[in-house]
Amino acid sequence: MITLTDSAIQHLKALVLAEGDPEKGLRILVESGGCAGMQYSMRLDACKADDTVSERDGAQVLVDPSSATYLRGSTLDYEDQLAGSGFRLHNPNAVRSCGCGTSFETGETSAETSQTQSTAH
Repeated sequence: MITLTDSAIQHLKALVLAEGDPEKGLRILVESGGCAGMQYSMRLDACKADDTVSERDGAQVLVDPSSATYLRGSTLDYEDQLAGSGFRLHNPNAVRSCGCGTSFETGETSAETSQTQSTAH
């Protein structure tokens, strides 16, 4: 479901170790909001029964069923850049992303926005 880079695995394992609960993984959620219509949210969490789990070398990424639709084929990376460090999602389903890096639009959300705007006139 989600591919993890070596850098993401290294940093996720360190984060879970610092948390002190080896059963936790990185939960990635897609929620309405942000400047492009949808936004990513991430936190450490325990696995739930209906989650899709992507695991590599002991690092786990957890995705709920409603977020899974938007995240299929994504790659999770950890980038250390001058402007900031952190986990970054490279999502092939995003047709437009905001400069903030956490907000995006899919073909579906773009079509919904167009339809809403045309019926509002």
